[in-house]
Amino acid sequence: MMECCTIAIAKSSQDYQAFRISPQDTNRLAIVFDPQSANMSLAVCVEIFDVGGKTPPNRHQLAVEMFFVLKGEGVAHCDGKVVRIKAGDSLLIPPTGTHEIWNMGKERLYLLCMMVPNEDFIELIRSGIPVELDDEDRRVLGRSDTLIAC
Repeated sequence: MMECCTIAIAKSSQDYQAFRISPQDTNRLAIVFDPQSANMSLAVCVEIFDVGGKTPPNRHQLAVEMFFVLKGEGVAHCDGKVVRIKAGDSLLIPPTGTHEIWNMGKERLYLLCMMVPNEDFIELIRSGIPVELDDEDRRVLGRSDTLIAC
């Protein structure tokens, strides 16, 4: 029996590149893993929504998309259904589900987003406008926002 082993890939939040897909967007995406670095068709990113920010309605023909709320609260719409989301919640969007997410909180909303297969999502993100992650973003992505001073 032949065994295959893939070497794990480790990245730091300092390695993430962030983009706004369009200049008017109120959210930005920090790429964690892409098809090239993962050697498989997936997209993993952290989506960061400003207060009042939202995604445009969108859908994917083949991809399943999963969101895990890292921080903040919002509302997700999918095919006419509405659900409130907050830190610790997860959301699974099936292929062809028309969906959008809104930040309804008083602080930024941070979502870990995973899409399989990639369906050119990473390419769409990279075709956007490069942006810098600020100190708040780095605190959340580095999870230093959860540290308690002694």
